[in-house]
Amino acid sequence: MSAKILDGKQIGLEIRQDVAAQVAEFVAGGGPKPCLTAVLVGEDPASQVYVRNKSRACEKAGIDGRTLRLPAETTQAELVEVIESLNQDPAVHGILVQLPLPKKGNGGSGFDERAILDTVDPMKDVDAFSPVNVGLLMQGRPRFLPCTPHGIVQLLHRTGLSVAGKHVVVVGRSDIVGKPMAMMLAQRTGSCGEDVANATVTIAHSRTANLAEVCQTADVLIAAVGVPEMITADMIANGAVVIDVGINRVGDKLVGDVAFDAAKDKASAITPVPGGVGPLTIAMLLHNTLMAAKLQQQ
Repeated sequence: MSAKILDGKQIGLEIRQDVAAQVAEFVAGGGPKPCLTAVLVGEDPASQVYVRNKSRACEKAGIDGRTLRLPAETTQAELVEVIESLNQDPAVHGILVQLPLPKKGNGGSGFDERAILDTVDPMKDVDAFSPVNVGLLMQGRPRFLPCTPHGIVQLLHRTGLSVAGKHVVVVGRSDIVGKPMAMMLAQRTGSCGEDVANATVTIAHSRTANLAEVCQTADVLIAAVGVPEMITADMIANGAVVIDVGINRVGDKLVGDVAFDAAKDKASAITPVPGGVGPLTIAMLLHNTLMAAKLQQQ
């Protein structure tokens, strides 16, 4: 058996086209052009690429994509001041602080990332990192959904892969992917309906005892641990759906958290790296920016 390859690039394109049509309708109806401002501190090459890709995606969707570039020597107080000015700017609807922040900014002591992210106005928090937005998600009444988990939900829904009543194992417990992913799939009603909710969810991680055995119990296995090819074929049940969130550079090659070549012979469906989850993250960021613009007009 060879797994069905889940084409996140194509689904991401469909979502971006949907968003572009909705943006055009919103602006034609008298709404302002949605504006997403990314704040980039330092010269990290990967971050430069991510921000450039987001800007291009904004342009194609009819969204004003701006980038504020700050030197790595920027202090914590200076960065907070920049974010607070964006909070007060009515022309800016979404604020994105590009992570990771430099290890040595703020006079050499580094940045307090949590404090920086907490500074973003929850109404402009299109990454859904604010404790206010996380709390709303926990209660099942989200304002914004985190981009990567929401992209995965869209992928499952649009490919007809229901998780309702099934066992989902999420390997990874980050605030960005692992925890919100688990919360979203365990809700009674998901963002796309009951097919992507009502799962029985286990959160596992690199320190889980008998991790391989836990993974083998999964109907749907979501790998978001950030370790190259940590999930091997022997950890995957025959016929499981495998969603690989990881993107790791090994030499001149990009690989996921799943050993893809062997895993695709056991799984029924699997996302590739690249071309799987990544394009969906940007698509949902555009979706959230439009939603933020609409909410701020009410």
